Amino acid sequence: MSKDFNYRHLYYFWVVAKEGGMTRAADRLGMAVQTVSTQVRELERSLGYALLKPEGRGVALTPAGAAAMRQAEQIFQLGEQLPAAVREAASTPTVRLAVGISDGLPKLAVRRLLQPVMHEPRLRLLCHEDEFEDLLGDLALHRLDVILADRPAPPNPNVKLYSHPLGSSPLAWYAPPSLYTAARRGFPQSLARVPVLLPTSHGAVRAPIDQWFERLDITPNIAGEFEDSALLKTFGAAGMGVFPAAELVQEEMTERYQVRRVGPCEGVEEHFYALAAHKKLLHPLVQKLLAAARPRHA
Repeated sequence: MSKDFNYRHLYYFWVVAKEGGMTRAADRLGMAVQTVSTQVRELERSLGYALLKPEGRGVALTPAGAAAMRQAEQIFQLGEQLPAAVREAASTPTVRLAVGISDGLPKLAVRRLLQPVMHEPRLRLLCHEDEFEDLLGDLALHRLDVILADRPAPPNPNVKLYSHPLGSSPLAWYAPPSLYTAARRGFPQSLARVPVLLPTSHGAVRAPIDQWFERLDITPNIAGEFEDSALLKTFGAAGMGVFPAAELVQEEMTERYQVRRVGPCEGVEEHFYALAAHKKLLHPLVQKLLAAARPRHA
């Protein structure tokens, strides 16, 4: 970006675009129309592209202007949140950790992965669950300190995101009491007969599960597919089907959902990652999470 770029010019452009014309923008800003027009032309000069074009009695965005407007919306929305954020930080001395949780990640595993920081004094934990791609955008914009996910960040030449392994867990099959005996009889071939619940292809573990079925020449009797791992377990526990889950959380899961382990999903593991936007300037609690995970990979 040119060194002549000025955020005040961007603000004037943003107001003009929202108001749909120079005159209305000038009224809102309490400035002369010529002054506003000059500021917008300065922005266009610094960026090297026309951002607005005449339309009727007002103006409309050019393709370049539409791209600039999307960025301006994000910038000034964050700016509007700044006073509240500062007041909150000044009035409540807490340690804030904003964590993005990929929707396919087992919720019981999330609690286990966050355990190293759960007893931090004055911790204020903010958890946001969303789709993996949306979380990556929030991390790049520094709305999140870290993402917990079942896969590493994809390569992106425009955004530097770093993936830190937190460990892995073998997968096993679990059944509600009503299906346990039938699932246990002739396992794993029994999964062609009893109803089976699976994560959707949205989850990183689905492809290895499909490959496991192919290796064993089993066509599973699929009764349902779920993006959300908690929903999968809830429906499975209610008797809808046998389902896979990480053995890492077997004790908590069998106690909470009253299901029983049928057998292993041999060779299939669920992997856990912490994704961060900075390699050297990590949040102290993110550093603590990574330090706790390192002994398992030594």
